[in-house]
Amino acid sequence: MKLNGKVAIVTGASRGIGRGIAQRLAAEGARVALTARGADALRAAADTIQSAGGTALAIPGDAGVRADVEAMFQTVLDAWAGVDIVVNNAAWASPTAHILEMDEEHWDTVIRSNLKSVYLHCHRAANIMVDRGTRGSIVNISSFAAARAHRYMAAYDATKGGMEAMTRTMAIDLAPFGIRLNVVGPGAIHTEEYEPQGEEAKRRRGQTVPLGRVGYPEDVAGAVAFLASDDASYITGQVLYVDGGMLAQLRSPQVDAPLPESVRTRLRE
Repeated sequence: MKLNGKVAIVTGASRGIGRGIAQRLAAEGARVALTARGADALRAAADTIQSAGGTALAIPGDAGVRADVEAMFQTVLDAWAGVDIVVNNAAWASPTAHILEMDEEHWDTVIRSNLKSVYLHCHRAANIMVDRGTRGSIVNISSFAAARAHRYMAAYDATKGGMEAMTRTMAIDLAPFGIRLNVVGPGAIHTEEYEPQGEEAKRRRGQTVPLGRVGYPEDVAGAVAFLASDDASYITGQVLYVDGGMLAQLRSPQVDAPLPESVRTRLRE
């Protein structure tokens, strides 16, 4: 119970990695506010935590909309009178778009969902912590996309690189106040969206990972719980990749996706 008595907020917590993080923080004793756009799935995630003996609050909202973020923080303050931990997990990753076909709406949506959302939550949380004299921890969930490229995901990869850069700057800005900011970068993580593909697809996906398997939300959640706890009290401005060793290896381009037919047609012209 390393986080006993702490108040935590986890964005994008209705499923996948975010849900796993919220469950782990609650298991460590934190009171957890879960936020995401899907209200029904969000309440189901909160109910799971409460059924296991934890304390959870479901607050539907869009992480990239200031009004929703302000309302969410106010609800947390009204309920628990403070904020100690914020985990920025919410992100928009699909559909993807080749740079030749990416429109401005796609770009703006990804930037708002993945980068502006981080600014909104960090800015509000940091001001609450400073005003109340709280030594808090903010953990931003990135991706190995910040260090290596995905095909057709220029906007997404840009947000993850930007997140890591802004985390380093915010860590320095807020260090005098005892507020720590770090990044956890997941690799190939198996969540419920991959379940329909079956066990064989999961096995093949894990073959590209040096550790020989895909990761799970629990793997990411363990790293987040560590960085949120006092065990990491002298760690700030850092990136911890939870990727089974993928960033340590070279990958052949043959394992990447083929070009879309529309792009190949233009290449032949």
